[in-house]
Amino acid sequence: MAGPRPRRALQPQPRRALQPRLVVRLARVAVPIVLIGVLGSGVAAAFWPRTEVTAAVPAPVVRTPEPSATTTTPSARSSRDAARRPAVTSLASKLSAKAPKQKLPTLRPFTTPTPSASKSIGQSASLKVTGVRYTTTSLKVRREPSVDAESITTLAAGSKVSVTTGSVSGWTAILYDQQRRWVSRDYLSTSKPEPASASSSSTSSGLSMAPCQSGSAVESGLTPDAIRVHRAVCARYPQITTYFGYRASDSGYHGSGRALDCMTSNSTLGWDIAYWLRANASRLGISEIIYSQRIWTVQRSSEGWRWMSDRGSATANHYDHVHVSVYGYLGSG
Repeated sequence: MAGPRPRRALQPQPRRALQPRLVVRLARVAVPIVLIGVLGSGVAAAFWPRTEVTAAVPAPVVRTPEPSATTTTPSARSSRDAARRPAVTSLASKLSAKAPKQKLPTLRPFTTPTPSASKSIGQSASLKVTGVRYTTTSLKVRREPSVDAESITTLAAGSKVSVTTGSVSGWTAILYDQQRRWVSRDYLSTSKPEPASASSSSTSSGLSMAPCQSGSAVESGLTPDAIRVHRAVCARYPQITTYFGYRASDSGYHGSGRALDCMTSNSTLGWDIAYWLRANASRLGISEIIYSQRIWTVQRSSEGWRWMSDRGSATANHYDHVHVSVYGYLGSG
């Protein structure tokens, strides 16, 4: 029988070099593992709570000084610190320091000024009294110099008015209620007329029916009422020397002997005659009076003197004579 084989001695084998393929495989496995580990540690660091270790700091030892003669009190120390500390000023205090100081005016109680008693009513720098006039009839005071302007009031005949600055053709400015108002210039006189009450007396001494001293030739062709007017005016106003009565060529009042013209170019005298005749209209049988382009009639006596249309001349507009129309036989003398 054959005996056991003898063992061969193991001889060391030379190390084989790593194959390139193996290296590539190992790299494919190792690199992802490393990356995963790095990422995992970063995420853990972000979300894991950190704990800080602070070293214990020993508390400062506060030593209370013993009171002595040189130790200052808290109030003295605070005042000393305040003196050393720079003063802090606000912006408002700086601005107020730079702004100049103004002295406030002294307030005085308000008092209503009272007009001086010596100053005439209505007088001012623009309105000054330049004279006085008298109304020859009841006269309307208007706001503006126009017959269409608003009438403020009506002055009685013989009223005294103060004339002021400013004038318009045919109108005079007067002071009324301390303001400039307007009245018709033709109804003003520089002299105060005789009161109507005295001239319109119902007694026989108020109206004279005696023949006119200058002659009665003008009475030819006149009706009794026109003759009464002629004799009454002639006796009361001897300064009127010219009259015109009957005119055969006239188709109106003069042609029928029921009109008389009292010639005068003095407006003051003319208005005095006109108003006197108006006051005695019923006794003299007067129906209408025309003077200075105004007309008054018995039928519309409540309207006073009314304006007439322009007829083109002073005579046609009755500026040089007072025209009187009568009924004819109604006067009582």
